Amino acid sequence: MEEREREDIEYFGNVPADLLDDLHLRQELAVNEFTAPSISKMFDTLQFLMPLPLIEMERDMPSRMPLDRADLAIELGFLIADGFLVVQAGQLEKVETLASDLTRYGKALGAGDRVNRHAAALLDSARDQDVDGLKKELASAQRDVEIELVTLRDTDLAHLISLGGWIRALEVSSAAVENQFSPERAEKIMREDIADYYTESVAGLEPRISERSTFLEMRNALHGMRTAMLIEEGVPPTKEQVAEIRQQANRLVELALQRQQQP
Repeated sequence: MEEREREDIEYFGNVPADLLDDLHLRQELAVNEFTAPSISKMFDTLQFLMPLPLIEMERDMPSRMPLDRADLAIELGFLIADGFLVVQAGQLEKVETLASDLTRYGKALGAGDRVNRHAAALLDSARDQDVDGLKKELASAQRDVEIELVTLRDTDLAHLISLGGWIRALEVSSAAVENQFSPERAEKIMREDIADYYTESVAGLEPRISERSTFLEMRNALHGMRTAMLIEEGVPPTKEQVAEIRQQANRLVELALQRQQQP
């Protein structure tokens, strides 16, 4: 539907309310301009899109971490998102590697102590086969890193973590819908409001980040994504639209994981 209005979704600090964890409203950040969408809430949609092409969409992160903090933040978002995929797939044997990677990235961003606690809890939950506990710790890890980054006045990085999570979630969800298409499934990924939010977020990053060529291209891709996600009132989404969204999502992944070249 053109310029679709979501009557059932409120907005807090420009973030759609359905992407905020309830605990966010009671955390140190409360709801303000620093609050970023929850990766956990993004992945709630995926339960409606089973089966997920997890083997097809499996992604190994590079063994060496990036040196640039913006790249670190986006890749941490991917890691947290992959954690939800691992849990969703029941691949709990991969949690140990995930916890180790989260610890490395958290330390590099200056949030090592907070992330270490969650990494230990992830291992405990995996040993206990506690799926709900795993999801809770992944969501809490994002929130705690965000709190630490705001304390360090690195609020841009908190938004980049969330952006990385959304890109990964969209990569998987668009593939799931294209592989097993129905208009009802397609509607789950037609979130032009989220594409709008991240377009504005990327544009509002400090110039050192926002003026990088990859981020300028990401803004263009996000704008194209938003256009592809628009559906008219009473007109069901098509498989062709989903294919375009998937193509744009793949392009966003390519850009998001393109690290800054060091001098």
